[in-house]
Amino acid sequence: MDSITFAPTFWQWWILGLILVILEVFAPGAFLIWIGISAGMVGLLLLFVPALAWQLQVLMFGVFSVAIVLVWRRYLQAHPLQSEVPLLNRRAEQYVGRVFTLDEPIVNGAGRLRIDDSIWRIRGADCPAQSRVMITGVDGVVLRVDRYGAPEQVS
Repeated sequence: MDSITFAPTFWQWWILGLILVILEVFAPGAFLIWIGISAGMVGLLLLFVPALAWQLQVLMFGVFSVAIVLVWRRYLQAHPLQSEVPLLNRRAEQYVGRVFTLDEPIVNGAGRLRIDDSIWRIRGADCPAQSRVMITGVDGVVLRVDRYGAPEQVS
């Protein structure tokens, strides 16, 4: 009995590449696009060398996929993406450097601070109510504060 072998054609590699690129729209992370481009590269090579064995095609697809992903990762390390709004989903860090007035005192290094519509836990040196504090850092969901300026007189 003759053995039946599967030998994909160039257009089948291009269809696979197109499907992978389309799937990238639904899967975040910019990963499938590179594998799809690798399939397109194998299809392009197969267009010029149609007698390539299917085993070699699959091997080249794997090598191209790994190589192009590694090249992309190296490029991203050398040229990191810059966001227009780098603190968008890091709300606490947006407050660093801002000055607020305490509604409640800081006692034993801990207190609470109302900012807009939220109440944040804070840590810093003991301060009476109505003191002005500057947010200097963030520890998880706790804001670190330092006293800002001269203490205000309360009459």
